[in-house]
Amino acid sequence: MGLMDAISSWLGGRTRVSAPVLVLGLDRAGKTSLLRALRPPDPAGAPPPAQLQPNVEHFQSGGVSFSAWDVSGAARARALWERHYRRAQAVIFVVDAADHLRLVVAREELELVLAHPDMSGRRIPLLVLANKSDAAGALPPDRLAVALCLERVQDRPWHVCATSARDTNSIHDGISWLARQVREMHTPARDH
Repeated sequence: MGLMDAISSWLGGRTRVSAPVLVLGLDRAGKTSLLRALRPPDPAGAPPPAQLQPNVEHFQSGGVSFSAWDVSGAARARALWERHYRRAQAVIFVVDAADHLRLVVAREELELVLAHPDMSGRRIPLLVLANKSDAAGALPPDRLAVALCLERVQDRPWHVCATSARDTNSIHDGISWLARQVREMHTPARDH
């Protein structure tokens, strides 16, 4: 939680919103590493690597308390993603921006997620994290958006953010955008 969030919460100025977020992407895209970067260091050591069972991480940003469901991206596990769609109030899709060979597979998987009956027609925000952006040959966010055909996504807000598990500021920029979107979803519309 940032200092301003803590002060605002302490003063009673901001209502906390809880949001389950589904963290998806191909295996080795860096989902688990990015989520680890969002939490405080664990004095007991590093957690075990991602498995077929979802790993749930908790973090806060911008007045939103996120429960992030990190689901395996291994080919044999992707069919299990749909079990979590109904509960999701946001999706973080992690892509290895330097792995050009698997971008087509990532695009196809993202299209399947967004077209699923439990996801289509819901205006839940999509944050695409262009991970490993510090690697040689990594696509910048605008080119990654084109490679993933995000211009076709018209039914929800989306944003692409260049990230690296080594640079937590880049991750926090994307999560801040997501927190704003989630808060807007939970803000009642006012009649004028």
